[in-house]
Amino acid sequence: MQNTHNKASVEASPNDFNMQTIVDLTKGDMDAVNGVIQTRLHSEVALINQLGHYIINSGGKRLRPLLALLTAKAFDYKGKQHVEIAAIIEFIHTATLLHDDVVDGSEMRRGQDTANNIWGNEASVLVGDFLYSRAFEMMVDIKNMRVMEILAHATNTIAEGEVLQLLNCHDPDTTEERYLEVIHSKTAKLFEAATRLGAIISNRPEAEEKAMAAYGMHLGTAFQLVDDVLDYSSSAAEIGKNIGDDLAEGKPTLPLIHAMRTGSTKQAQVIRSAIENGGREQIEAVIEAVNATGAITYTAAMARHEANLAIKALADIHPSRYKDALLALADFSVNRTH
Repeated sequence: MQNTHNKASVEASPNDFNMQTIVDLTKGDMDAVNGVIQTRLHSEVALINQLGHYIINSGGKRLRPLLALLTAKAFDYKGKQHVEIAAIIEFIHTATLLHDDVVDGSEMRRGQDTANNIWGNEASVLVGDFLYSRAFEMMVDIKNMRVMEILAHATNTIAEGEVLQLLNCHDPDTTEERYLEVIHSKTAKLFEAATRLGAIISNRPEAEEKAMAAYGMHLGTAFQLVDDVLDYSSSAAEIGKNIGDDLAEGKPTLPLIHAMRTGSTKQAQVIRSAIENGGREQIEAVIEAVNATGAITYTAAMARHEANLAIKALADIHPSRYKDALLALADFSVNRTH
């Protein structure tokens, strides 16, 4: 039965939220998450402390931990495991970033030097391994086999997604379906795990658990598709990385796949050559082809569709201001500029 607070929250539109109000909604819990992160990040090895704190405190949105907190609160969870789970998810995410930047040879992330650019590839890979193993230590402490199952499966799927992306690199014949498989595995899976776990620790029925998992998967997909759009339509200052990084690494993202599929023979050949060879030498011609073929509009529309599916997944979840925040996050994911 709805209480007065929930009835009032239904009248408030998710449009009343912005990112700051969403963050403020979970401030106490997020402060606790940050405390757990700082405590569990500690190691007797100085380099681990130094590099780990650098990457953890480098200005990330904490979006995945935020999703775990909001979901648990949406189900009126009263315990403390959501804080531990949120910290675990941030450790896993940070480990993937460290490994990603080494594989991609990235020099900038979130507007500052990558860890591998400062300390070298070897240190970044090994500290990433430390974060993964520390995350699994924390999972054991929760003493919930279902939580371990979800997080272990998510971590394995992310690794598969990384390998799939590697196989697609420099391959201009990568299909839209293959690319979306990479997104679902590499990016969206951790979003899905965060929201599913919020339902699991709240002992919600299977239907609600599946609804939250679907929300997370669609939200994560929308988020990555918007990243693909921003790679060709924003400035480096806005997105915190070099424009055309994906192209330089030979990654055939959706705007490129669509432009090759619908553009002229000349446009397709320019993009094929850029993907095969990597680098930024042809970036202006590629951006021109991407814009001329409506590839940005196409990718943005697909992101909006995924965000709408995320919103639809929450239809039967009990009304609350935390649900409103989750709905608002779906809009934020497609309207952001960085």
